[in-house]
Amino acid sequence: MTTKVEESIQVDVPVRTAYDQWTQFEDFPHFMGGVKEVSQHGDQRLHWVAEIAGVKREWDAAILEQVPDQKIAWAATGGATNAGAVRFEPAGPAATIVHLTLEYEPEGVVEQAGDKLGVVGRQVKSDLKKFKDLIEDEGYASGAWRGSVRPGMGAGTPGVEDAASSRGDSGKAGVSAKTVAAGAAAVAAAGAALAASKSGSDNESQSQSQPAQPREVPSSPPVVPAQPVTAVEQPVTDVEQPPAVEVRDEVLVEDDTPGRTANGRDDGEEPMVRGGSPR
Repeated sequence: MTTKVEESIQVDVPVRTAYDQWTQFEDFPHFMGGVKEVSQHGDQRLHWVAEIAGVKREWDAAILEQVPDQKIAWAATGGATNAGAVRFEPAGPAATIVHLTLEYEPEGVVEQAGDKLGVVGRQVKSDLKKFKDLIEDEGYASGAWRGSVRPGMGAGTPGVEDAASSRGDSGKAGVSAKTVAAGAAAVAAAGAALAASKSGSDNESQSQSQPAQPREVPSSPPVVPAQPVTAVEQPVTDVEQPPAVEVRDEVLVEDDTPGRTANGRDDGEEPMVRGGSPR
């Protein structure tokens, strides 16, 4: 499946000024929102790096025909399949109508979704408006290449058939992390919504077509009998008590020894407390 985009715009500068500015391919990122880089290799070879709707593409292109102040036609030779032409038509001494035709083949789910939403068409229209603002604000071209490539060959407007050598090439396609996350989230959300809707419909239809089934009551877990508790008899140790202290009453013994009193002490001495020491 191919998609063709055609857009035109009038710029208020002479045709030569508009054409000369368009020959400065490496300046394209200044006004082409989806173009990240364009490098020129000789008069007829270009390498493009672009990112539109989060999809990154790289491709090589060849200039098939270039006629000063009239036309530039190209076709991809490898990478993203695309081809087209830009024409310059005088609209008076100080105005030019720029016609841009682009044909391409969207690849992958993201590109095809963007193609259905017209992302590329809106991007082309926006880029032409930026080109108009750039050249009208400056009033002159930043450079010029006045050479010709195969003039008079009548290339017309190349289509994707002229870029057949690029078909089947992924163009080193890459999808930015933000686009992957958004796409994955959208797919997941859609899948979840679809599953929930289907599940709800199935449950409702089953409930209407089948009588209610009695709910099974889970059986109680088996009762485990209590284990008997065995009392462990602790040995009792008899502690031997010390013998009771024998208290004897003090008995006074009479002594007939001369000079001693009945308490056994010499006259003139103070009595001593039993068990103590003499003073």
